[in-house]
Amino acid sequence: MSTEKKHTPKSVLDMARKARAEMVDFRFTDLLGTWQHITFHIGQITEKIFAMGMGFDGSSIRGFQAIHESDMLLIPDPATAFIDPLLEHPTLVLICNIKDPVSSKFYSRDPRHIGQKAEAYLTQSGIGNGSLWGPEAEFFVFDSVQVDLQSNSASYRVDSVEGIWNSGREEHPNLGYKVRYKEGYFPCPPTDTLLDFRSEVLLKCRSIGADCYLHHHEVATAGQGEIAVGAKSLVSAADQLMAFKYMIKNIARARNKTVTFMPKPLFGDNGNGMHTHQSLWKGATNLFYDAKGYAGLSKLALWYVGGLLKHAPALCGICSPSTNSYKRLVPGYEAPVNLAYSKRNRSAAVRIPTYTVMSAADEAKGKRVEYRPPDPSCNAYLAFSALLMAGLDGIQKKIDPGKPLEKDIFELGKVELEKVPQVPGSLEEALRNLEKDSEFLLKGGVFTEDLLETWISYKRKKEADLIRMRPHPAEVHLYYDC
Repeated sequence: MSTEKKHTPKSVLDMARKARAEMVDFRFTDLLGTWQHITFHIGQITEKIFAMGMGFDGSSIRGFQAIHESDMLLIPDPATAFIDPLLEHPTLVLICNIKDPVSSKFYSRDPRHIGQKAEAYLTQSGIGNGSLWGPEAEFFVFDSVQVDLQSNSASYRVDSVEGIWNSGREEHPNLGYKVRYKEGYFPCPPTDTLLDFRSEVLLKCRSIGADCYLHHHEVATAGQGEIAVGAKSLVSAADQLMAFKYMIKNIARARNKTVTFMPKPLFGDNGNGMHTHQSLWKGATNLFYDAKGYAGLSKLALWYVGGLLKHAPALCGICSPSTNSYKRLVPGYEAPVNLAYSKRNRSAAVRIPTYTVMSAADEAKGKRVEYRPPDPSCNAYLAFSALLMAGLDGIQKKIDPGKPLEKDIFELGKVELEKVPQVPGSLEEALRNLEKDSEFLLKGGVFTEDLLETWISYKRKKEADLIRMRPHPAEVHLYYDC
């Protein structure tokens, strides 16, 4: 399923025949980052389809076309082909780009195409010709979720057999081993009840070409976990993340469990982040490595970090794009709210990993920066593209990131802390920053003004305003007797 494979239309058809595929599923990503699909009988697919595409109604997809210009084309990428291991009927899956059938141009609001344009802009810039991306998308595995929104009531409830709140519940019998708040990293079974589940996800993801290689319980109670996926080029990494989300949600459903990637489903415990590792390359040379530089970083890499930190308030509008994101981005829950960089320091927005390596060659190959504010509610194609554009802007303008902050930022005194800038405190604040600081995204035509206007309008009107206008249960608790 990786665009780094060398599949051709012919080899894809051979794959389908060998698997005795009965169906072919065309998948694409909407503006907000949800995988959409349409399924055809396998007899409908020929080599011509990879050039001509298949039609669909773009007006029914969030953030896409108006109803009077609804006809769109799905153009399958043969490099992404895999056989879905979860479906009863053998099904070939193809990830698609989107074209306008009238102009024959790739669609400007297609997130995957934006990722491809970002990769092309990197090459055109002359700085490098490749990048590697390794997102760490954390998640919760719950046993149930209930949501109810009415004009006179609002409630939600999630539950997990691991949840510490169930330590006194009658479970016929209750066997204990509940995960205490912030103590889920990372005890063995029986406290960790999800080892086999995560192993199944890892192995089935590998069967479709997703490079998953380790998993563990995460910090929070109630089934928080992480499954690491290997670094890939920008579009391939986003493809891989979409496939991973699909696999884990459906494997969980088959086990009568439910998975969420929302940033903060629980009050009082850690949330789900998506720390994103990234590096730039020219051929086989890692442009971020310099043995003599701070934490092994080259000057170019430090300028890249300078771009990330400078544009971080605007990046939040794309990389932390939900109202719920800002319930995670608060001090005290290992959340990187402070815009600083440092080696090893997980309280900084930018961390330079310094794990022990076997040789200097390994260090040169593995040197990267980790940008920690994003969360998995984002659209990966847009988030990775925006991060790349911010970093390239830093290189082009030689933006100095300042001195590294080697202290635990959460423990700084008030005077010291006031000198460290912070991420926005709400989605609305992040969107305002994105409106003011978007020029770096428009370089090379990677993002378009139309896409950014559509994105900001949707997020403001459909999400931020909904939360802003709805009475909250905690407000009833606080103010009912006023």
